[in-house]
Amino acid sequence: MPGVHEVVHPLIKRHLTVLRCETTRPAEFRSSVRRLATLLAYEATKDLATTVAQVQTPVAMAQGYELPDRIGLVPILRAGLGMVDPVLDLIPSAEVWHLGLYRDEATAQPVRYYDKLPPGQPVDTALVLDPMLATGGSAVAALQTLYDWGVGRAKVLSLIASQEGVDAVASQFPQAQVFVCKVDAELNDQKFIVPGLGDAGDRSFNTIVR
Repeated sequence: MPGVHEVVHPLIKRHLTVLRCETTRPAEFRSSVRRLATLLAYEATKDLATTVAQVQTPVAMAQGYELPDRIGLVPILRAGLGMVDPVLDLIPSAEVWHLGLYRDEATAQPVRYYDKLPPGQPVDTALVLDPMLATGGSAVAALQTLYDWGVGRAKVLSLIASQEGVDAVASQFPQAQVFVCKVDAELNDQKFIVPGLGDAGDRSFNTIVR
């Protein structure tokens, strides 16, 4: 699928191993999320527009570049919050717009509970941040919201996806790009990615019920 990019890199392989391990503690889990988000964002932003700018160095004038477009980071609450800061480190001028979506455990369908996108002021490029792309329902709902807002380009950044999830996004929004560290083969009966890493939100914020 031309719009789906599985990013292959030795550092991604290593940090993803730490993320998958069930004995990884929340603090190290969050650190691994940040590292992977940085590597993923680097790949996803290679085609951002630039304009030429002149800057004065201590020695002479030099040609530099600026990012002219408005770029929006759209974390899916709550698990997507862990991906915001590393992407902001790369794009300090980016705007952050939150979308609240959770999965109804009975139907596995996304339920929207928070949306504060300002009408009539869409960003040029939106990066949807969600660690897990399982059924694809949340990503599809987020993309529909963004395109209804008027966003010109949208990209989904996920750490792990299922094949079913990327297929769902690609079929409904072929114009969107998906960047993922790893595509796993399947979902289980509870719609969790296999082998996956469990619930990214619970593992990040130490809210696993034992």
